[in-house]
Order: sequence, then structure tokens, then C-alpha cells
Amino acid sequence: MSLSCQTISTRLGVLKLNGKGLLCLLVFTISVCGSASGLCPTACICASDIVSCTNKNLSRVPGTLFKFIKRLDLSYNRIAFLEPEWVPVLFDKLNTLIINHNSISSIITGSFSTTPNLKYLDLSSNNLKTLGSPLFQELRVLEVLLLYNNQITQIDSAAFGGLYKLQKLYLCCNSLSHFPLDLYIGKHKLTELVLLDISYNHIQSVPIQRVSLVPAKQLSGIYLHGNPFYCDCTLYSMLIYWYHRHFNSVVDFKNEYACVLRSDPKGSNKLPLLHDNFLNCSESTINVSFHAFGFIHEAQIGERLIVHCDSKISDAGTYFIWVSPDNRLLEPDKDTANFKVFHNGSLEIMDPQLEDSGLYSCIAINKRRLLNETIEVRINVSNFTVNRSHAHEAFNTAFTTLAACVASIILVLLYLYLTPCPCQCKTRRRKRKLPQSSAHSSILNSTPSQDPPADEKKSSSGKRVVFLEPVNEPKHGQNGKVRLFPKETVIAESILKTTRAKSDSDSVNSVFSDTPFMPSS
Repeated sequence: MSLSCQTISTRLGVLKLNGKGLLCLLVFTISVCGSASGLCPTACICASDIVSCTNKNLSRVPGTLFKFIKRLDLSYNRIAFLEPEWVPVLFDKLNTLIINHNSISSIITGSFSTTPNLKYLDLSSNNLKTLGSPLFQELRVLEVLLLYNNQITQIDSAAFGGLYKLQKLYLCCNSLSHFPLDLYIGKHKLTELVLLDISYNHIQSVPIQRVSLVPAKQLSGIYLHGNPFYCDCTLYSMLIYWYHRHFNSVVDFKNEYACVLRSDPKGSNKLPLLHDNFLNCSESTINVSFHAFGFIHEAQIGERLIVHCDSKISDAGTYFIWVSPDNRLLEPDKDTANFKVFHNGSLEIMDPQLEDSGLYSCIAINKRRLLNETIEVRINVSNFTVNRSHAHEAFNTAFTTLAACVASIILVLLYLYLTPCPCQCKTRRRKRKLPQSSAHSSILNSTPSQDPPADEKKSSSGKRVVFLEPVNEPKHGQNGKVRLFPKETVIAESILKTTRAKSDSDSVNSVFSDTPFMPSS
């Protein structure tokens, strides 16, 4: 800043100025104070670029703070809500803002427009209940966000939209009942998030199949301890896998993982989840989880297989080495029969054979960070032809059984509803309409019949064929005689087709007669 003023000289502590010089000094002082944008408030403590205003009963940010501050602590005050005007001036150099232990119950979009370069934001121990539409979208470079010890029950999928640099998110000690899967999968996923603390919430289950798609770099930083999980073998398998991978989230808090039985929803009896497999989970259930997380891979003979090395330290500068079951070193840019290792850590088996089955180890080494990790992967190679033949045999058996059942049902339906009735049935029905009494008399009469005509005598030597109708029950008041067919008719057919009517009394006598029935000659 240049001033067209006379030189200001001081001698022996006495300042000599004329009227024009005094005016220039006043302008200079105002310019300096304006650039500083305020002084240290009396309620705060200022140490160069750090300002602490803790426990001062403040409801908003003091308006006389320096613009160049980098850290502002407003904890233990009575700030109730955040709105666009709650920070009166632009603090473009502020990178740390602490507002914990206040009474903040709501955050309005645009509240952080005057603090765009925050990297660390502490909103813990407040009264937040829900996180709706993007609340932190102005914080493009935010890396750490603390929201623990609030009353958060719901998080919108877009609540953290725009936080492309966020690495650590603390949601411990809230009232969440669902795993926030949108942080890893979806439109607003946080690709740089390596630590998510959702411990001590109300989460009872985890979408394990979806969580298995999360890279190990992010997966290793998910803290789930202290939640009232339902006892489940799939969840147990996932946590055991994390434990074998030496994830700190499980190794450091192994004793904090507990579960409750579904028959005990109140959780009065919590059971240790990671001790001695008290759930008695089957090996097949555990293997399903291991398959989902990439610990077990299935291959067919002759079919190309690629296995990824899902390491926690997969950033730039990481070098990968694979060790085969027969202790051969498989490295990038080195030709090995049937194997190839890529620079991103993936292993390719070009022509898998049965002898290639076994336990493989992937070693990730980062010399710059002085880190290394070993990941074990089991590869099972099987004969596709044999499996296919067994599958076809099973299919053929099932198909044959099904076809036989269908055919049986069709035949039964045909028999019940489509039974043929030729014309002969109708002819016989007409013939059966003759008087039943005459047929009955011809059967039961013991008196010889009159001589038939001469042309019928030859045919009378044949036997008679008779069809009888059911007999009605006897009735009282008939003098001991049984009326077999009172006032009814029957059909009698014989080879000679001869019928003769008799009275009821004669018919009864013939029933009790000892004289054998003889055909007429």
C-alpha cells in the first residue's frame, strides 16, 4: 500500500506531524484495521490463527473475529440452529470448526457457505434428529465429520452429497435402525470414505450381500460393535471373515459384538457373537459368505479365471505378489506357466487344472507408507463335464417322474368325463323297458308252462339268462308272505326271450318249493 504523505519521523518518543500527515496516519490505521476484519472478542481466547470461545453462552459467531483464523472452537455454548447468516463474514482460511455440546436441532442448506474450506467439522453432542437434503454440499474439501452422540434416526441418501473428499464419518451413539448403504452404493456414494463408525445404534441386521460389494479399503473401516443384532449365521460368517482379515473394527472390539435371539426382541439376554461359534453355524453357510466376500472362488477346467487382490492398501505405489499352493512366487512382468499377475494385483489363471486348486496368498506391499498385507484366497477347480452329466441325470429323472404324473392325471380325467357310450347301450336300454312283473313271474313260477309252438321247441333246450333288480324290504300286514316286487316290473331276458306273468302267491310258492326248476322240453 503506497501513501502520498510526508515522511513521519519520530524523535525521542515525540511524534511530529502536520495536519496533512495526521490525516494520512488516520487513513493508514483504518486500512490496516479493515484488512484485519476485527479484533479478538473479549469472550474468546485468541492465539495467532486459533480462536477459542468455549462455554461463553454464545448463540452465534462473534462478528469481530479475524478473517485469517484457521481453527474456531465454539463448544459448550447455546447455539440452537445453523442458518446461512450464523457466520457473519467469510472465513476462507478456516479449516477446523468445533460446535459440539450445543443445542443444534436443525441445519439449513447453505449454512456453511461462508466456511467453504473446512476439513474438520465437529457437530457431536447436539440435538440433531434427521439429516435431509444435501446439508454440507458447500464443503467440497471436508475430510472428517463428527456427528456422534446426537439423536439421528434417519439419513437421506443425498444428505452427504458433494462431500467428495470425506474420509471419516462418525455416527456413533445415535438411533439409526438401518445400515447407511447409500454411502457406498448409489448416486451419492463417498468413494474416499475409509472409516464409518455406526457403533452403538439400533441396527439389527446388515445387508451382507450388498456390503460384500464394498472394496476392502472401505470395508475394513466399518465399525458395527454395540448394535443389538439378531443372531444370524450369515452375519457371524461376515464378522469371522473380517476377523481373519485382521480388520481393526473387529479385532479391537471383538468382545463388544453381541446378538439377541429373535424370540427375545427386547434384548434382555445378549449373547456373545464372536466366541466359540455358539450359533452352531454349518460350514456351507459360512462358505456362502466367504464366496460373497471373495475368499473362495470356483473354477472349471479349461475356463479362464481372474481373481482380484482386494487389499486395504490399494493406493498408488502398492506392489503385489502372489504365492501359489506349491510356494511359487507369481509377480508382475514375469512369465509363469499358466499364471499372470497384473499391476493392480489381479491374478489370471489362463487354463485352470485340478492340480491348480488350493490356497493362494496375495501380498500387498507399500514401501512409501511402510505397510503390507497378506490376503488368502482359496481356489477350487472342478470338472465341468462330470458336473454336467450329474446334472443331466438328475434332470432326466425329475422330468420322467413329472411326465408320468401328468399322464396319469390325464388318463383319470378321460376315464371320468370322456367314457364312450356306443349305440348298443341305447338299444339295450330300450329293451329293458318291458314289464318287470312278467319277467319275475317267469323266473319264480314252478308250474310247467304250456307247450310252445313247434318252431320254438328246438331252441328251448338252451339255458335261461336272467338279470334281477334289487328287492324291496318286506312290509307288515302281508300274512307272512313276502312281496318281492309289488306293483313293479322287471326285465327278464333269456335266450328264448319267453316271459310269463304269474300272481304274487304263485311266485312265493315257487321260492319255497322243493321241486327243482326244470327247463321245458
